[in-house]
Amino acid sequence: MTSATPSPQAGSAALLHNDVDDDELPADAVQAVVFDVGRVIVQWDLRCLFAKLIPDQQELDWFVANVVTEEWHFQHDAGRPLADMVPERKAQFPDYAVLIDAYAERFLETIPGPVAGTAALIDGLAEAGQPLFAITNFGAEFWEMFRPTEPVLDHFQDIVVSGKEKLAKPDPAIFQLAQARFGHAPAQMLFIDDNLANITAARREGWQVHHFENAAVLETDLRARGLIA
Repeated sequence: MTSATPSPQAGSAALLHNDVDDDELPADAVQAVVFDVGRVIVQWDLRCLFAKLIPDQQELDWFVANVVTEEWHFQHDAGRPLADMVPERKAQFPDYAVLIDAYAERFLETIPGPVAGTAALIDGLAEAGQPLFAITNFGAEFWEMFRPTEPVLDHFQDIVVSGKEKLAKPDPAIFQLAQARFGHAPAQMLFIDDNLANITAARREGWQVHHFENAAVLETDLRARGLIA
């Protein structure tokens, strides 16, 4: 689970917003809503764990910028096993071996709680009979730890987990896989993600998109599309 993805091409932001474009299908053409998980449904921050273990602020800043970084963590999101990643990192930073082990053993502490308001929107979409899916950059081993802790995901018919598929957003292949599994055309699915690179990739695959800022803005968009009352 990370936002450590390449930056979108310059100018792409002008093509992306949270309203239905004139050249898109009408709102009632949305047949499924597809969520990201990290920073859309649940909060995620490596500091939430390591601030408990590293009292010095400067050392904490250095540690999350150089040792257990989002970029390094993304390797697990993309399918690399912890059994390879952790020993390798401990060999690089032997003074931080205990903290690197904590990353693997206490990962759930990097998830401090839900993103305010999103679960209520998911409940509302489910009550309206809207098919729900997700595409998440999430390591397979961490997903097995996390999934039982988040009952709101019970509403989802299918979830594409990057670490299981060894494909990660914004690779177009993960959107193509999701389309095949979810059974809806891209133009009939609304994809919600906080990461602009992922939004750009989905848009290029023909998906309708919402660049997530907060639940209030998302609620406005869902109502405008007629997806919730």
